[in-house]
Amino acid sequence: MNWQIKKFNELTALELYKILKERINVFIIEQNCPYPDCDNKDLESYHIYCEDKGEVIAYARILPKGISYKEMSIGRILTKHDRRGENLGFHLVKNALAFIENELNETEVKISAQKYAEGFYNKVGFITISEEYLEDDIPHIKMLYRK
Repeated sequence: MNWQIKKFNELTALELYKILKERINVFIIEQNCPYPDCDNKDLESYHIYCEDKGEVIAYARILPKGISYKEMSIGRILTKHDRRGENLGFHLVKNALAFIENELNETEVKISAQKYAEGFYNKVGFITISEEYLEDDIPHIKMLYRK
């Protein structure tokens, strides 16, 4: 797998198009959840993704401290629908955490996770720090990772 990590201004127009296409496919169409995906947070974020045969198959954005939370954050975490079950999500999150720890020298990461994925995030080292709440009518929880 060839993982790329780029700041927003380093992405080519084609890379950004592929990323946004997959985010729309997963978060808006698949989850039937209309929301404004372009929230200006991308502009300050790192974007980690993996491509196969010209398509983004796994993606997340890494948000600096102060954008979503006082801690670093990872968001828009996705695996392409037809590639689930290949452990891509695990590698995606582990690579994002390694980048945050080794390149950005940060030790805490806070996320807003969909409740159904709590067990997955527990396996990569996150702990639940909130009660369940609704975000865009989808149950979520806040989770924290500490090195």
